[in-house]
Amino acid sequence: MKRESFSLYANGPRLLADIGGASASFGLETAPGQIEAVWVAECADYPTLGAALVQYLAQPASVAAGGYQARYAGIAIANPIDGDWVTMTNHHWSFSIEAVCSQFSLKSLVVVNDFRALASALPYLAPEHKRQIGGGQLRDNATIGLVGADAGLGVSALVPAGDRWVAIDSEGGHSTFAPMSEREIEILRYARRHHGHVSSERLVSGIGIALVYRALAERARLAGPDLNTAEIMERGLRGSCPVCVETLEAFCEMLGTVASNVALTLGAKGGIYIGGRIVPRMSDFFERSGFRARFEQKGRFSDYLSHIPTFVITEQYPTLVGMAAMMSANAIA
Repeated sequence: MKRESFSLYANGPRLLADIGGASASFGLETAPGQIEAVWVAECADYPTLGAALVQYLAQPASVAAGGYQARYAGIAIANPIDGDWVTMTNHHWSFSIEAVCSQFSLKSLVVVNDFRALASALPYLAPEHKRQIGGGQLRDNATIGLVGADAGLGVSALVPAGDRWVAIDSEGGHSTFAPMSEREIEILRYARRHHGHVSSERLVSGIGIALVYRALAERARLAGPDLNTAEIMERGLRGSCPVCVETLEAFCEMLGTVASNVALTLGAKGGIYIGGRIVPRMSDFFERSGFRARFEQKGRFSDYLSHIPTFVITEQYPTLVGMAAMMSANAIA
């Protein structure tokens, strides 16, 4: 993964990580914009973050790229960051930033919310690493919104500040879910039987797809098999299960509502980007879905939203790109 070619860092590569609720990606930035030795692991396979890092640094590609020489590191994690101790919301890992620095002899460790890092990647995406869905036209020097469904639901934004961009922290995925159709009202009723607060993340995410499937199966009075998210997506995309197809349709429309709410809240005339691992796996299904129609379905503000473009991020490891950009912006030596 290369954005530009420069000389190697004199003080060794920079260690990068993107840690989600289910999987983690690691890489080494050996020169500005040049990320190598990317390795992906299932979080459940390792008891701690430290154990996963040890395994990564022992990978042949990491050794060849000088991973053990890394003294500067950046971790983007699916979690709010407040102080030294980090406890993940959607996984059992917890760690002290200072302790990780000590264990791996780091001079600096930057830990940020993963969607803040992902937002920082947006200015660096090549045209072939994003796919526009529907109409709309980008406006220069305007706020850019970001929404992404993975294990959870992330929200962030880039705000222009002179000649640079400022990425914001947000936990917008945990805002209260707002139904827009009779089907979604019934999904909400089902979810409220099991959860005191139904956030957008509870339904519009990897963990949410299975919940929506169960709600729609009950609505159709079908005693279908208890499927996980991967099975629902596979059957829905293949068209072999009507309830799975309806689940994916509902997911796309609900994501459209979330994206439009973010666009209106931020005044995101610079566009809305869709990140995460779920939507790129849906590809053509997502483009044909009701996502864009729902995005524009805002009554008096439908025309306002019709001018805001929406893009799916197709870069394979965009959060690592964003983490590298944040470290460079912080002028790490």
